[in-house]
Amino acid sequence: MATGQMVTVYGAYGHTGRFVVAHLLERGFVPVLSGRDAHKLRALADEHPGSDVRPASVDDPVALDRALAGAAAVINCAGPFATTAAPVAEAALRAGIPYVDVAAEIEANADTFARFADRARAAGTVVLPAMAFYGGLGDLLVTAAMGDWATADEAHIAYGLNSWEPTDGTRAAGKVSAERRGGRRVRFTGGQLEYHDDALPTLEWPFPAPVGPRAVIGEFTMADVVTVPSHLSVPEVRTYMTVEAAGGVMAPDTPTPSAVDELGRSAQTFLVDVVVRSGGMERRASASGRDIYAVTAPLAVEAVDRILTGRTRTVGVASAGELFDAADFLKALSPHITHITHISLEPRP
Repeated sequence: MATGQMVTVYGAYGHTGRFVVAHLLERGFVPVLSGRDAHKLRALADEHPGSDVRPASVDDPVALDRALAGAAAVINCAGPFATTAAPVAEAALRAGIPYVDVAAEIEANADTFARFADRARAAGTVVLPAMAFYGGLGDLLVTAAMGDWATADEAHIAYGLNSWEPTDGTRAAGKVSAERRGGRRVRFTGGQLEYHDDALPTLEWPFPAPVGPRAVIGEFTMADVVTVPSHLSVPEVRTYMTVEAAGGVMAPDTPTPSAVDELGRSAQTFLVDVVVRSGGMERRASASGRDIYAVTAPLAVEAVDRILTGRTRTVGVASAGELFDAADFLKALSPHITHITHISLEPRP
């Protein structure tokens, strides 16, 4: 394990950033607290005495360089990532350290792959976008389910959330994404992202126990449509969201998450169910746990640990499924998620 090393957390005082800081400390890392708001950083430092506080705005490269100085890696938790991903990744490249973010914004993640692929590969470093519940976990599950398949006809990722109380950051990121799309929706079909104005269908998804069949919104598209096709030959990638969760995140008056345990987690539960199909065969992988924001922390911190200890499969810009041994990574998350893989010979109806 790469314990004792400094890791800069940009956006450390945000909802997800706080979970990441706590998990870094739990794993033996030394978090450096950074972000745009010096007052919020100092308040967070009061909760973690002795913390190194380094305020930095994304439009101030010198301050960003100071924020990353001496760090072994940086985790960017500050959305909207359409604004923060490129400047922080640029600073990481200047510092010669790995960059990890927790972006769920589809276009921001696509931009990161396009913008930094050649430079990160040439530098021999890692740029890892979407290392979070959305984009990261689904990609790991699809990769694990694929197993020895080189290609598949389609991949389906169904999100069985019992509810979704969005953070202020989620709302801000959603607003930016909607503006970039001109109000249109997006899906991944025929091997590419496609923008459309079609109404989203409601259908039933047969989640495994204990969730069981639930109504979901079809083509409720998440960051997996960027991460999965970035390294797997799957021309159709579709994501689904339970009706209750979709309603919660889209309603303007849904409250932000409230903590119900000593770890600061909300009462939200999730079950992510993945199905990949190739010809007459189907493979399936599932993961369940609690609080999509809280579970992002072990995903991102485990990624940093593996990068710093050389347990990676490539360099450059890569998604979680390409960068790591997916099955082994999911096994390492066992304190935080339950992961079960099923394989059947015939596709479901």
